[in-house]
Amino acid sequence: MSNTKILLPVVHAPSARADLELAVRLLHPQGKIIALNVVRVPEANSLSEGAGEAVDSRAALEELYALLPDQRVRVSRSVTEGIAESATAEGADLLLLPWKGSTSSEVQLFGRTIDKLVESPPCNLLVSRVGELSNCKHILLPVRGGPYTEFAMQIASQLAQSFAGEITVLHCEQPFVSPEFGQALYGAFIQRLRFQPQVKRVVTVRGDPKEAILREAADQDLVIIGAGAMMEPQSFFLGPVVEQIAKGTEKPLLVLKTPEPFAAWSRDRRLIQPKSLSQRVDQWFAENTFHRREFEELDKLVELKQKQGVTISLGLPALNEEETVGSVIRVIKQKLFDAVPLLDELVLIDSGSTDETVKIAKDFGIPVHVHQEILPQHGSYAGKGEALWKSLFVLEGDIIAWVDTDIRNFSAGFVYGLLGPLLREPEIQYVKGFYRRPIKMEGKLVSEGGGRVTELTVRPLFNLFYPELSGMIQPLAGEYAGRRSVLERVPFFTGYGVETGLLIDLFSEFGLKAIAQVDLEERVHRNQPLPSLSQMAFAILQVVMQRLEGKSRIQIMDEVNRSMKLIKPRQRSYALELKEIQDRERQPMISIPEYQAKRGAEPCKAK
Repeated sequence: MSNTKILLPVVHAPSARADLELAVRLLHPQGKIIALNVVRVPEANSLSEGAGEAVDSRAALEELYALLPDQRVRVSRSVTEGIAESATAEGADLLLLPWKGSTSSEVQLFGRTIDKLVESPPCNLLVSRVGELSNCKHILLPVRGGPYTEFAMQIASQLAQSFAGEITVLHCEQPFVSPEFGQALYGAFIQRLRFQPQVKRVVTVRGDPKEAILREAADQDLVIIGAGAMMEPQSFFLGPVVEQIAKGTEKPLLVLKTPEPFAAWSRDRRLIQPKSLSQRVDQWFAENTFHRREFEELDKLVELKQKQGVTISLGLPALNEEETVGSVIRVIKQKLFDAVPLLDELVLIDSGSTDETVKIAKDFGIPVHVHQEILPQHGSYAGKGEALWKSLFVLEGDIIAWVDTDIRNFSAGFVYGLLGPLLREPEIQYVKGFYRRPIKMEGKLVSEGGGRVTELTVRPLFNLFYPELSGMIQPLAGEYAGRRSVLERVPFFTGYGVETGLLIDLFSEFGLKAIAQVDLEERVHRNQPLPSLSQMAFAILQVVMQRLEGKSRIQIMDEVNRSMKLIKPRQRSYALELKEIQDRERQPMISIPEYQAKRGAEPCKAK
């Protein structure tokens, strides 16, 4: 047996320590223990309403971070469903459930929850009532011929080796009810037990097994037993023998079960209920929406970075940002280089500024690359997306973040907020920021109102054609970060459509769970006039149409129009101006020969 992934649901951090010690003793040397906290959302409410409590749950798990760095928070309709979904998603080998004893209330730490999970376990399951786990040198293993006996023996052997202890096998003879585990097979198994090095003795008893087990348990430190194969919902949720043993002794008790099918008492409800698309989006929203406050302890982020052996690069795309670029760089250097070494590299990616932007960056000692001069043999286009694509070639980090340089209220949270989910959650590959966006109206700064293209163009399009992405609060936000291993494998649009294209392509390639968003609170910057926003919306529409046609989702027209009639006010009238607006598409960086040579990367395979 190889327990490479043990899932440990946690209700209260202090009570988890004994179960954690048990998990450590059962864990494969190269395995990991995953702590799980489930946020329950009532049926009447949207799963997205669990987002706030998910933040609190992640904070609660922080108490165990030093002992359990692999942590998950799942939002679900029930604790049972959340545990089952997590065990399946994580590919867990063993589910370790703490149990106080006989109870029928989920509030009392897994009563009905254990009931349903034991009925249909998503993986090998261990129900633990260990309290303060002491040095359990004497282990009692009652075997009754059930289908879980061999698994129980494996667990007993592991613990006997861990404690340098011994096993007493109590062979309880009884009529067989399982044709899959017949007399000949069971008899051979009992004979094999006699030759196990940790087995001190084998005792055979007849009649009522409960009395024999309780009598023998008095001289033992730990009892390990398989769950009953027939379940009786009115009284016993682990089987009548187990239930009465739990009541009759206070000794540490482990009850085991495997996913083998058996005659269950209830089949009117599946353990994991299928979710509608809307429910899946709501669940993603609750589980994958973070707040930058969760990552304010920068020393912990640095520890995570070092433990994972990754490097982090921050690229600052800029075009004529002399008013704000200096303050942005100053904050980053002071907070994320000098105070703590969270960042390994800071680079300005300039797009041909004609003001003092480049000089200011160089005065700070920041390397500057002009995007038109990167990979010149591949030509160059105007646009932020082009700068981001080319920055993949010059930036060295395993994790790459980009933040805009026109932010007037810049703080270090704009950076560490993006990096936190990537460092804390291995499944997450790409993180987008979102925030309140004040806007000037009639000379006054109004707290809401920015993000007009987002609300009037992108989010309606996503809801229509990519509803899986409808939970993205600000898909056009200019602050995002991702793992190089995924960013190098997707194309980049060169202009306004870069953020939209990245979201669609990353979702298509890696799935919704790979994407997260983080609340960066508020972003103050210059707002663009309506004519510029109109052009932005036009370019984004082209990107969405191109992706829809490319995936055969919809055939819109033979050729999408690439020019737009702009309305130009004149002194006494209006005129039309024809302007070509087209985002070019850059192929994945990993397909560029120069990039392959520089990083020793293998090219993308054709699909």
